[in-house]
Amino acid sequence: MVQHFRSWFTNPKRWRSLLKSLGGTVLLTSLGVAGCVLLLRQLGGLEGAELNAYDQLVRSRQSKDFDHRLLVVGISETDIQTRNEFPIQDGTLAQLLDRLLENQPRAIGIDIARDVPQGNNRDALLQILEESDLIAATCVLSSKDDPGIAPPPGVPDDRVGFADFPKDNLGVIRRIALVSSPGISDYPIVNPSLCSDVNADLQPPSLSLLLSLMYLEREGIAATEAPNGDIQIGSVVFNRLQPNAGGYRNADTPDYQVLLNYGSLDSIRQVTLTDVLENRIDPNWVRDRVVLIGYTSQIANDVFLTPLGEEIPGVVIHAHATSQILRAVLDQRPLLWYWPEGIEMLWIVGWAVVGGVVAWSVRKTLVFIVSEGVALGVLYGACYFIFLKSGWVPLVPPAIALVGSAVGVVLVDRATKGGYTQAIYEQVRDQVKVVLKPKIEIDQEKRAKQVSEITESGYFQDLMVRAKTIRERRAMEENETPPKPSNPSDSQS
Repeated sequence: MVQHFRSWFTNPKRWRSLLKSLGGTVLLTSLGVAGCVLLLRQLGGLEGAELNAYDQLVRSRQSKDFDHRLLVVGISETDIQTRNEFPIQDGTLAQLLDRLLENQPRAIGIDIARDVPQGNNRDALLQILEESDLIAATCVLSSKDDPGIAPPPGVPDDRVGFADFPKDNLGVIRRIALVSSPGISDYPIVNPSLCSDVNADLQPPSLSLLLSLMYLEREGIAATEAPNGDIQIGSVVFNRLQPNAGGYRNADTPDYQVLLNYGSLDSIRQVTLTDVLENRIDPNWVRDRVVLIGYTSQIANDVFLTPLGEEIPGVVIHAHATSQILRAVLDQRPLLWYWPEGIEMLWIVGWAVVGGVVAWSVRKTLVFIVSEGVALGVLYGACYFIFLKSGWVPLVPPAIALVGSAVGVVLVDRATKGGYTQAIYEQVRDQVKVVLKPKIEIDQEKRAKQVSEITESGYFQDLMVRAKTIRERRAMEENETPPKPSNPSDSQS
């Protein structure tokens, strides 16, 4: 195969033929195929395949990227069975918070609803939540079909974050909302909270954004507004996710969303409720860290599908989101980015042309298959390399365009060489003639009939005789000679 390509590049005739074909078979076919792919993509027909390809890239990228700033205290199935508590009682939650506060964390986030009392010692829990400025409570935003869940009473609004996740098809979590607003609910809301008051001036932040800002406050870093209106933390701008970002098509992004750049499955340390209550953890795992508390048991029904290929508890997803913000600001870890739509279109068209050129230049079937396989491998390698740099570029559409263009060029090229193209052209031309000919013949027949009717009429015959008599008289006057006798048959000429 190497010898084949070497001889191809050193052959001038090949280059002249290539330039000629690029303006005809290759370019037109490639643009046609690319146009079909772009149209299908714009209509959303490839979104599922593109998101699946994205998930594959996320799983392929896994690395050891442990984040020491985070700790998840999970309430496991064993904790529930051992304590015979579900939901976890207010007294148990208060005891857990006391133990964690003893080890001086920077921030604690509670991903557990506490809008209504659960068990005993409610007052002890509410006192801790009100007095400690290191604890962030959670709520659920109201919507048309859901009144939401209010935060625990007495917690200031500046320490309340919502727990909602934007969901893709099948409930996969690939993005997060940093800031959002409650929606108007069909259910009556007696005491509106920050997460259900549609008239509130303050938009609630997500739990992950709130915990990140609480952690960064110790570093002297705060959130500001970037020149383009987006959120800026330190020197990092968190660009708002667009509806057609990456492989999405008309995604529901009414609030402030960004792509969630997951770490590996073991990048966040996790311990259990029992581990903390029985002092079985290293205090340094808590000191100066962000601690999140939530259910990890399946019975809580708080698990979600993720690109990592596994279902992950909501509290762990919050931890990954918090880690993403902190790493971006403090470690300069790039946020996930994507190209503008115009560049994505050029990328897809370019790979369609590559497929067409390869198909035109290769004549042997085996070499053609191998060459197309190599081109697909290069495409995947390029997308994977860019993804390692946190860039999400189209993979499925250019792959379809590459293969489709190659097949199209082969079919068109063989049809042209086999005379089928010319035969099709002639067939179309003949069909056009057949369609037009009856109309022409009908028009000619109609015209002849009309002429015949006119010439056979008595008026026309008399007119012809008079005209002939006038011509003969004029000729006689000019020549001063008697006219020749008229032939009766001439009157019909």
